[in-house]
Amino acid sequence: MSKQRVLTGITTTGTPHLGNYVGAIRPAIAASQGADVQSFYFLADFHALIKCHDPVQVHQSTREIAATWLALGLNTDNAIFYRQSDVPEIPQLCWMLTCMAAKGLMNRAHAYKASVDANVDVGEDPDFGITMGLYSYPILMAADILMFNANKVPVGKDQIQHIEMARDIAARFNHHYGEHFVLPEALVDDNVAVLQGLDGRKMSKSYGNTIPLFLPEKQLKKAINKIITNLLEPGEPKDPDTSTVFQIWQAFATPEQTAQMRQAFADGIAWGEAKKQLFELINGQLGEARERYEALLANPAHIEEVLQAGAQKARAYSQPLLEKLRAAVGIKAIS
Repeated sequence: MSKQRVLTGITTTGTPHLGNYVGAIRPAIAASQGADVQSFYFLADFHALIKCHDPVQVHQSTREIAATWLALGLNTDNAIFYRQSDVPEIPQLCWMLTCMAAKGLMNRAHAYKASVDANVDVGEDPDFGITMGLYSYPILMAADILMFNANKVPVGKDQIQHIEMARDIAARFNHHYGEHFVLPEALVDDNVAVLQGLDGRKMSKSYGNTIPLFLPEKQLKKAINKIITNLLEPGEPKDPDTSTVFQIWQAFATPEQTAQMRQAFADGIAWGEAKKQLFELINGQLGEARERYEALLANPAHIEEVLQAGAQKARAYSQPLLEKLRAAVGIKAIS
């Protein structure tokens, strides 16, 4: 492989928000422009089924997330953008890897252990409500990565364990059947911003404190006005380092604009004025992309066409590898 392969999965649950944009989408789209990297981006709709059992929501989220990435400028000529479920080799590989994955390794998965601990804390059976989807999630993630022999996988610190599990499973497969898989590495960017939400906690769908990325102007202004602030009056100096308004401003502003707003806080800018300027900053940056997003949602056939083209490109990698893997494990024509 002449180029480094970098793979990113996007779970299709919920509507993308400003935190998703700053923390994952914006840096990933910037990285997709690089000529020295082969980028794979996929909509993880099989993963979505682990947490979401509402078919309407899964379908709608898939459409919204695909439209979001395309509207924000993902270069699908340079990157491979596909829907996980359109690559049938992935679930086949998942089963092969399941037969290599040690149960003890799966028992140590953070998400599974957290669910068990939560059950024990309330006196429930340890495995109450835990599906095999949740339990086996790291194996499907390993299949996503190994199917394309990704060298690097950008993840948050909470996902590093899953990359280590993928390496473990891949090494075990290689030991049994020959060298077929590259051992992937986690790519953690400590400089990626983690945005605060309306209530000051991390912006997250689970907290219900998000600002959706492509809200219409009036709704965006209303959402920004809901950001919780303290009771300091206009003219009273305010601490930018404890302010959600400033923290979001900083994620969208240039260094010069950030310095100007820091000074405005020291000079006692009114919260209403700070929020007004924050709205203007975000709306100015996302306005054109919002128009493209709305046009894409109105033309779902085009989104589907892009995803099918991406699946074709992805399968140019997955089909020949799976043929080799099937032969390696002894699943082949009788001769």
